[in-house]
Amino acid sequence: MFDLMPFERKDNSLFRYFDDFDRSFFGGLQNMWPSCQTDIVDQGDRYILRVDLPGFEKEEIHLDVEGGRLTLSAEHKEEKEEKDRFVRRERRYGSVSRSFDIANIDAENIRASYKNGVLELNMPKKAERQPQQKPIEIH
Repeated sequence: MFDLMPFERKDNSLFRYFDDFDRSFFGGLQNMWPSCQTDIVDQGDRYILRVDLPGFEKEEIHLDVEGGRLTLSAEHKEEKEEKDRFVRRERRYGSVSRSFDIANIDAENIRASYKNGVLELNMPKKAERQPQQKPIEIH
């Protein structure tokens, strides 16, 4: 199983060449948008997932579980009344989204907290099912 593997490409894949082309052709435009940097720590009986979401309010972050997938999304909207008053503007507004395979997680007991721009999810693993031993009677 994939456990909590984010859906990413490996460095030694053919797609790396397309990514490098994209970066050189478009000049790294993906760096202009908010990032969603994630750490996943295996604590034995649970995973701790930490996501950097600087600048987002708790109310702007949404977590949804559907099937065996956890989807995190956050949207930070621009203040309309300030739009035309900027002398210089470097802070970005927009949205981020990320999905994780949680097929081996007890989704009912996931707990989340948000502090200082870091979302932390405490995700207990499902108890491993031990095969039941049952004698088979020969007739």
